[in-house]
Order: sequence, then C-alpha cells, then structure tokens
Amino acid sequence: MAASTFQTNPFDLHRLLEDCHRGVIQLPDFQRSWVWDEDRIKSLIASVSRAFPVGALMSLDTGGPVNFKPRPVEGAPPEAKQMVPQSLLLDGQQRMTSLYQVTLRGKVVDTVTPNNKKVKRWFYIDIRKALDPSADREDAIVGVPEDRIIRTDFGRKMVLDISSPEKEYASLMYPVSKVFEWDKWQDGFDKEWHGEKNEATREEFRAFKRQVLETFKYYRVPVIILDRSTSKEAVCVVFEKVNTGGKALDAFELVTAMYAASGHELRKDWYGDHQSRGRHQRLAEKLRPDGKDTGIIAAVSNTDFLHAVSLFHTRERRKAAENEGKQGKELPSVSGNRQALLNLPLEGYKRFEAQVEAGFIQAANFLHMLHIYRIFDLPYQSQIIPLAAILADIGDDWKNETNRGKLVRWYWNGVFGELYGSAVETRIARDFMEVPVWLKGGPEPSTVSETMFRADRLKTMRMRLSAAYKGMNALLMKEGAQDFISGQRFDHTIFFGENVDIHHIFPQDWCKNNGIKASVFDSIINKTPLSYRTNRIIGGVSPSAYLNKLEAGNLTSPPIDRVKIDGFLKSHLIDPSLLRADSFESFMVDRQKKLLSLIERATGRVAYTGDIQEDGENVEADDDTTESAQTIDGPE
Repeated sequence: MAASTFQTNPFDLHRLLEDCHRGVIQLPDFQRSWVWDEDRIKSLIASVSRAFPVGALMSLDTGGPVNFKPRPVEGAPPEAKQMVPQSLLLDGQQRMTSLYQVTLRGKVVDTVTPNNKKVKRWFYIDIRKALDPSADREDAIVGVPEDRIIRTDFGRKMVLDISSPEKEYASLMYPVSKVFEWDKWQDGFDKEWHGEKNEATREEFRAFKRQVLETFKYYRVPVIILDRSTSKEAVCVVFEKVNTGGKALDAFELVTAMYAASGHELRKDWYGDHQSRGRHQRLAEKLRPDGKDTGIIAAVSNTDFLHAVSLFHTRERRKAAENEGKQGKELPSVSGNRQALLNLPLEGYKRFEAQVEAGFIQAANFLHMLHIYRIFDLPYQSQIIPLAAILADIGDDWKNETNRGKLVRWYWNGVFGELYGSAVETRIARDFMEVPVWLKGGPEPSTVSETMFRADRLKTMRMRLSAAYKGMNALLMKEGAQDFISGQRFDHTIFFGENVDIHHIFPQDWCKNNGIKASVFDSIINKTPLSYRTNRIIGGVSPSAYLNKLEAGNLTSPPIDRVKIDGFLKSHLIDPSLLRADSFESFMVDRQKKLLSLIERATGRVAYTGDIQEDGENVEADDDTTESAQTIDGPE
C-alpha cells in the first residue's frame, strides 16, 4: 500500500497571514497576479467575520523534486523575497492575498470595482450593522476611498468622513486593518465614548469584539499539505484540478435538498422531466426569434427565480410584522439574498411561484417593447429580477400608459446610471418596494432619483460588455432608427430577418488610415444599428464615398434618393452634411450632444457636464480585446 503524501491540518488564519508577510509561505511564480475586485473582497471579509468557511488551502512543502520559482504574495515587504519559503500555496492565492492586504499590510488596497475601475480602498466594518441579526453581513462591510471620505453628487456631498481615528470612533466604523490588534483602537474608542451616559455604546463595542473581532482571532483554515516527496506528475495533476474548479453548491441546490424532505421536487419544477416541460424551458421559449433560438429571458437562472419569489415572501412577512405593531429592528427585511433564499419555506414558494413566472413572461414583452431582443444585447441580466417582480406585483396595471411610461423611465435610469453592475441585492429589494409605490403617486424610487449620467461617459462606451453601450443601441432602435438602404425600422422581424447589429458609422479602416485612435473611433458615438447587408455595402471607405455608392445603387441595391438617405441618417441622430464632408471631429461633437439629449429624454434626468472626475480611472483594454479587433466593417 502506497504511503499518503499529504496531510490536512487546521491553521490559525492570523499565523498563515503572518507567514505570508514574512515570506515563509509564498506562491509558485507561474500563479497569476492578484485580481480580486472590491465586492469579492467584501464578501470574503463578511464570511470570515461570521466564522463561515471560505474553503481549504492547498500548499506544497519545498525542498523536494518539484522546484518552482517562488514569489511572495502581493504587497509583502521586500524582506519576504529574501526568505527561502517553507511552502508554496497551490490553491488559495486570491483569498490569502485579499485577507493579507486588508488586515496585516496596513496600507491602502489597490483593487477594481465591478465596472473595471482601478481604485484604492480601505475597508471598514459598520459596528452597528454587524451586530444587527437581520442585516446581511456584507452590507456591514464598507470600502472607502484613500482619503477615507465617501462623497456623492460628483464630490459635492460628503456622506461619511472617517479620515481620523476620532472620526472612526464617532461613526462606529471599525478598520479591518486592526482586526488582529484592537487594544489601542479600543483605548481611543473608550476615551471618545467615556462617561456613564455612553456605557451602552461601549457595551456595543464589547459585543462587537466578542461576536466579530474574536472570530478573526480564532478563525482556523483547513490546509491540505502536499509533502516534499510529492512527484512532479502528482503536483501538476492536483494543480490542474484545483484551478479548474467545479460548480459551487449554490442556493438552489440547498433549497432543493430542503424541499425534498417535504416531498417537493424543486428540480422538476425548474427543469421538467420526460413527461412535462419545466419552468426554465417555458421561459426560454418566450419570444424566440423565428421559433428557433432562445428568447430574451432564457438566461434567467433558477436562483434568479427564487430571488423574485423571496421578495414577495419577505415582503409579506414584513407586512405581517407591521400589522402586529412591530417597528425598527424588529421588522424583517425585504430581501432575496442567499440567507433569504435558504429561509424561503416551501409554502412561501408555492404561494408565489405562478405569479412570479407570469412576471418574468411580462418582462420579456417589456424588453421587446424597448427593442431589446437578444440576451447578447441585454444591458443587465440582474435588472430582470426586479422588473419581473414589479410586473408580477402590479399585474395588468403596467399596460396603463402612465404606469408604462414610469416603468420605462425607471428601466433606462438603471441602465444609464449603470446601477445594476454591483451590490445589486439591496437595489433589487429597494426597487421592488419603491417602484410600485411610485406608480401609485408616491415619491420617485432611488434608482430614478440617484441617477446621474456623465456627458463624457459616451466617449468611453466602447465595448459590448457595457450596459450603457447596449442601452444606447436599443434606445436608437426604439426611437425609430431606419436602415440606411431599406429605410425599415428595426422591429423584431426586421432585427432578426436582416441580421441587425452595431456597426461603425465612420468605418474603422478609414479611421485607421486617417490616424484616428481606436479608443476614439470605437466609441458608441461612432456606432449605430445597421443590417448586415447594409454594413457590407458600406465597406471600409469614407462616409462620403459610401453615401455616393448608396445613391448610385448597384446590382443588388437600387439607387436611393439623396433626400431619403438624409432622412435615414437623421433617424440615427446623424447630421448628413457632416457625414458627406467626412468631418469626423465635428460629427463626434454633434452626435454626442444628440445622443446625450436622447438619454436625457429617456431617463428624465439632466446629464452632468462638469469637470469633476469620477472615482478611479478607466482600465484600458488590450489591443486584442478592443471592439475594433472583434468586428469587421464590410469587406477588407
């Protein structure tokens, strides 16, 4: 019998992080760089703070036949590089680097937002939210800018200032960088909140220390240790397995297991069986192009559906608590987060499942009304959840012209405000509660009131991954854009029949030949929806040349009257005279203004035209991932 070449032991998290700091634990040099974004870091901090498992680590003892070049974890001091490591981390780099950076390193953390903005962040724990059993712990984890001041309204309004220890104490915001050394911070806190009248506040901190800080102190991580005798082949196989990864056990799987104990087959509801279609198939078939491909809501997942059901169930629980006279912290929150899904009882699921399915079906109709036909062109998959829940809640009232207009406005504010890219669970619940009230004459929902679109954002909308980029394309079609050749508007039939997509107005070949950078000509300002046939006829020549070609006609396309072509161009918010003059710069300025006006009409909000910069900077795409490298304008 072969001897085991590995062992599994739990190690104190603090010790592991100190070993990373000193260089005792390092990484094999071929490991990719640390790339975790701000939201994932918050989620990791929240999990550790609640003593939830974050997965085992796997390390390889050094000194054996496998001799990888080591490098310290990112952010470790220079001295760590001089250390000969005792072990290399094969699996767990992202988790350990994130925890090291936010807890031990003592410096601001370089990370990225979900919108791919480079930012610097300090991380804090909101003490009162962390002690609230009804709150989602992730909501208690706060990332703040390098100066430790959170501002809104483009820097004009200060929301939170914790730029000094005294302000941290006053705001009850605990720095994550002090989770392993709280004595000095507590001394300052006690001085700030001295006296008998503040005893309750001091007790709050003592409770926070017991419930949260001591969790960090005593947190243990299982580590699978491959000893130094492990062969190269074994290490390569193991490394491949742990980095390929399997499907995580999600909320749907766990809820399925719980419902099965009561005799209900949740999986059959969703996937169906040989005798019946499941809900997933029914949604996927809704509004399929030509009855073949998948419909606009085909990507709705089983957890998305449970999320919407949970909104109804938790709202019902909240209303019941209000009727009992409960207030404040006693009121359960309306939510569809993981915890809420795991607490969704079978009777709650059965009560709302049919109503919610009808809401998703209506969401498909709503999206088609906005000329969003393909999943590929959907600005935010996550925004379908509140859209479906709201439509399920109001029923046929969405067909009322006033209500429909408000819903359209809410939707475009979510898209152009780019509000559904991160921290969506809270926003989904808020919209579910606020939008129906707004439709009945109440105040504007926060998604509408908080939206502020920057005029200069149009210049940086270059990739299809951008929600606002996709929204701009759909909005042009909704406003009546006509094909340059046929003059047809892009309804559902024309969109699929003519293979409509986003294409350059000033062709990319012409732009390149005239020294215009891809970062400029790839902007949505120089893009518009066109049929495949029209785009091929346009080719890579100057606009004046291809407009002459359209007027003259050819074997496959009859001549088109100049006045008609000008009308088609104007329907795309293009000034024909600038296009015929090949005046690229003037065209970009003029069309930017017109697109901005279109967005303002859709959102009901005035765009911001000031010069205060956004937090962070745009992460430039590599040459091989730019839009121009992925699309072809006509025959090359």
